[in-house]
Amino acid sequence: MTKRKRRSSTPAEGRTGAALAELGLDDRQQRVFVWSVTAVGVLAIALVLTLVVNAIGGGQSQPAQASGEVSGEGLPASFQSWPSLKELAPIADRKADTAALTVQEVFGARTLTAGKVTLRRLAGRLDQACAGAVWGADLAEALAEAGCGQAVRGLYATADGVYVAQYTLFNLADVAAAESLAKSLASLYRGAWVQPLESPRAKFGAYSEGNAYVLGHYLGVAWIGRADGAEPGEKDDFIMLGLAVREAEKAVFRRVVKVAGVPSDPAQPPGPADTAQPSEEPPSDPGASPAVSAPVASTSAQPSAPAAR
Repeated sequence: MTKRKRRSSTPAEGRTGAALAELGLDDRQQRVFVWSVTAVGVLAIALVLTLVVNAIGGGQSQPAQASGEVSGEGLPASFQSWPSLKELAPIADRKADTAALTVQEVFGARTLTAGKVTLRRLAGRLDQACAGAVWGADLAEALAEAGCGQAVRGLYATADGVYVAQYTLFNLADVAAAESLAKSLASLYRGAWVQPLESPRAKFGAYSEGNAYVLGHYLGVAWIGRADGAEPGEKDDFIMLGLAVREAEKAVFRRVVKVAGVPSDPAQPPGPADTAQPSEEPPSDPGASPAVSAPVASTSAQPSAPAAR
């Protein structure tokens, strides 16, 4: 078997070696230098190819940022949305529900409670220009297309400061606009989101969760998380945390009653019930609007209308 002759170095390689020799580099140092230059060249080519592929493929317009990494900006790690309930049909169009929202109406109660979770109000804000309540040009444009006329936000936290929650209620043109915006948020949340209200006692960390609920012509957005940014563990009841902040939705159900009226109760057969004393409503928060019972939906499945409290 004849051995294949080894190719001789090209003139260019010879000139390179001669130039390195003139610099005082021995054979081993020359090999290290040539290898280093080659490796850097390969990395540079790989970087250029990566940039070209991303440009052709069209990546995300804005990379996902962890909540709280940028002042006034944050992104939830997950997002889900639910359609409107049939009980909210009387306010499916803003023309039937023309009264403007107020912070007092939606976030008048100092505390919101579900199960063992109690949230305390830290801040509230009403924006007539909905773009001021969010960040991200795409989300601001989607709100404009949905006919958003108001955005009201409320920030809450537990007394121990472990959990933080914010609820945002957008006043939109109709239920179709609310449904469309909820669907858009399923992709927009990766690069745009609601602005968190500022408070020295609560701030969203690296991990948080977002959910949107179509409520007639309104869209409610619940944002929950641990203040330290950790993912929920076995002892963290995010379901009750989400239900607690959604107590703010009672304002929407009060509007349904105002528009459609209270349904009459079916006739009761005669008996002891005729002489029973009516139950008293629980005391309301001094700063809240008059209490009206309203159903609150579960966060783990498509919401239904449970019995009023």
